[in-house]
Order: sequence, then C-alpha cells, then structure tokens
Amino acid sequence: MEFKIQWFPGHMTKAKRMMETQLKLVDVVIEMLDARIPRSSSNPMLIDMLGNKPKVVALNKTDMADAEKTELWIKGLKNKSFSVVQVNCATGKGVKQLIAAAQMAARPISEKWAKKGVKNRSIRVMIVGVPNVGKSTLINRLVGRTKVVTENRPGVTRGQQWITIAKGLELLDTPGVLWPKFEDPQVGFDLAVTGAIKEEVFDRGIAVDVLLEKLQKEYPAQICETYGIELSEADTVRDIETKIAKARGCLKAGGLLDLDKVIQLVLRDFKTGRMGSFTLNEPPRSL
Repeated sequence: MEFKIQWFPGHMTKAKRMMETQLKLVDVVIEMLDARIPRSSSNPMLIDMLGNKPKVVALNKTDMADAEKTELWIKGLKNKSFSVVQVNCATGKGVKQLIAAAQMAARPISEKWAKKGVKNRSIRVMIVGVPNVGKSTLINRLVGRTKVVTENRPGVTRGQQWITIAKGLELLDTPGVLWPKFEDPQVGFDLAVTGAIKEEVFDRGIAVDVLLEKLQKEYPAQICETYGIELSEADTVRDIETKIAKARGCLKAGGLLDLDKVIQLVLRDFKTGRMGSFTLNEPPRSL
C-alpha cells in the first residue's frame, strides 16, 4: 500500500519567497528537525538557499523518538559541517546549549567584524523548519516568556519579529516551509502522520493503514502495550484495527467496526507520543 500526497498551499509559496529575502539579513540559521523523521523534516530547498551560511541543527521531539536510532542520527549528522543539539521545547532542555552552538557557529563572522573595527553588532539568527516541528515553542523558551502565538496545528504561526535571546544575539521568527513536490512518497507520509500537514488534505485511512503496517513490523510490542491487545505476524492491518476497536470501544451499533474512530485514535496517539517512541527514518550508514 502506497501513500501519496502533494501539498504546497499558497501561503507556503509566499513564505518561501519571504525566507529567501530574510536569509540575506541573518548570519546563522538554526534548522529544526523532528527526531522521529530527521530526513523527511529536513527541507531540501534550504541547502541551495543557505549557500555558505553557517547552520546549526536543533533536533526536537527526541523524547518521542527511538533513543538508539536518535544516537545514530546524531552521530551521522555531526559528521557534517554543522553542530547538532538535542532540544526538548516542551521542557526547555538543550536551549542553553543551542544558544552556545549558534554563538560558536557565528564566531568566524564576529572575528571578521572585529578585524574591521565593527563593534556592538549583534549576530542575527533565524529558525527554519517544517510546520508543527516546534519552532514557536522553541522561541518562547529562548525568549523566556510566551511571546509567540503557537498552536498544535500546522501553519498557524503568522508574521515575523526580531527578538533578543542573549547578549549580542538576535532571533528572527519565520513560518515553516514545505517544498513544492515530494519526490519520495515516504516523505509525504512521514510529514502527514507527525502533524506537519493538515489532516484535511490527505487520506487519513490510508495513512493509518501504512502506519500500522510499519509499526507492526518494527515496534509491535508498543502497539500491544498501548492498546492492551495481542498481535501475531499473520495479522493484517484490518485485524489490528479491529482489535484496537474492540479494546477501546470504537464500535457502532451491532458491534460493527467504527473505522473513523480508530483512525482518529491511532493518529492522535502517534502524533502525541501516547503510543510510544518511534523513529520512522532509518539512520543511513553514511549521511
């Protein structure tokens, strides 16, 4: 079963143009990635737009990802020309380290300014990432108070603003940006089930079928523990959905399966981490 989606709404096109303009104003870029989908949440357009501009990766939602795979991802990413910092936007873990990493990435720029006699010029930082990856929550943590509107729906952040987050360090908030076409269907699926794409624009039923099929192969114990069911290798996706429906009372009159409720339940439990910790992107041997 294959999941297909193409989604690039008008406000994303505008955001992309805006980001290209704003990149000219900043010195360092922080790219936020979802630890559950490090590859799929990295925007390929950003590579071309950045050029030689320094970048720091903020790996968010590690508490919802497979810990062993996260370590492998971090090891691989650190072999690149940028630093990687684990952050938990909900708790503030890693925020101070992220500020330090941004300052370190900007050091060559600061030294260049110093040689030219430029003083008291703040380093300007920009956070980018796909929708719902946690950018606004991170900014709230960096600022130390709730100043940026955030909501658990993709695409709700609006506008832009400069914010002082540390001495000599200013931050520019920007909307998340998706790319025009998903060459790999896996990317569209990953973004859909983790909440980067609005549910209204993809087939939730197919998404849940594909998700359960994948989790049955890689994380069957966590499905069983979450819903209090038993699985066998012979179970089909519909068998699993039926067992979940019976265990959670997702049934219609006459004992018929209420598939809509099962779909809603599974998507919610996966997105919020209630089902456990998963990583959908396998760490490659070389990144």
